[in-house]
Amino acid sequence: MRLGRAVLPLVRTRTTTTSASSPPAVLTVGDAVLRERRRFTETDVAAYAAVSGDRNPVHLDDAVAREVGGFARGRVVHGMLVASLFPSVIAACFPGAVYVSQSLRFAAPVYVGDEVVAQVEALHIRKTAAAGSSATSHRYVVKFATKCFTAEEEGSLAIDGEAMAILPTLELRDD
Repeated sequence: MRLGRAVLPLVRTRTTTTSASSPPAVLTVGDAVLRERRRFTETDVAAYAAVSGDRNPVHLDDAVAREVGGFARGRVVHGMLVASLFPSVIAACFPGAVYVSQSLRFAAPVYVGDEVVAQVEALHIRKTAAAGSSATSHRYVVKFATKCFTAEEEGSLAIDGEAMAILPTLELRDD
């Protein structure tokens, strides 16, 4: 089976902005919400199934998804594929970030073709000394709230959780 690569732009936004003359935006607790918007396609689901080995037919067969899985709209996107947006958002804003942990609660299905919005917000920031470096070098352990919505304006929560990451800086990368 040959899989084509769908070229779909990921749209990343954040609530803090900077101008060319202002200092870079810095992550702070509660006010820096980072988002990524994505529509998962049949190609994405098939590629994930091939790479992960998760070939559960509720992801690949409409009839099974409806009749056996009880998903009225058919095939659902793998929950872990949708959740992969969270480290994607963090790494895009903080190159060199190390994702340490993630807890997830799957609240509602994401169907193939749905547009989702992943949202990441800092809950707690702890400054630590970087291992093996000078006293002036620091890293930051950040606890994030992670949420994914299928219809942002309606507040349809699909995934809820928390993540922990080690960031080399709190300066938001300006793409």
